[in-house]
Amino acid sequence: MAEEKPRVIQEYVPGKQVTLCHIIAHPESKLSAKLGFEGDKAIGVMTITPSEAAIIAADRTIKAAPVDIVFVDRFTGSLVVTGPVSALEMALNEANNFLAAILGFQKAPLTRS
Repeated sequence: MAEEKPRVIQEYVPGKQVTLCHIIAHPESKLSAKLGFEGDKAIGVMTITPSEAAIIAADRTIKAAPVDIVFVDRFTGSLVVTGPVSALEMALNEANNFLAAILGFQKAPLTRS
């Protein structure tokens, strides 16, 4: 008789929240190259749960300011955008505020390094 393996059931129950909202004002050129773009653009990063809301946040960022989407993942809730620091501040704040005001999300403070 085969040995019975224990079964583990994991359940993911996300809250409605922005867990990270951050701007890297002066990224190292190696980091920019690794992300697939050249130049001295700042990088904006958001992490959102439920993860599908990253699509909504991406839409709000590009409508709010002249930023470019580098990466959006509906499975992990990650959003990475680039552009001038002032545009990223406007774009990330818009996405953060929209998710909070319209969809009832908990906002994250916009941080910067």
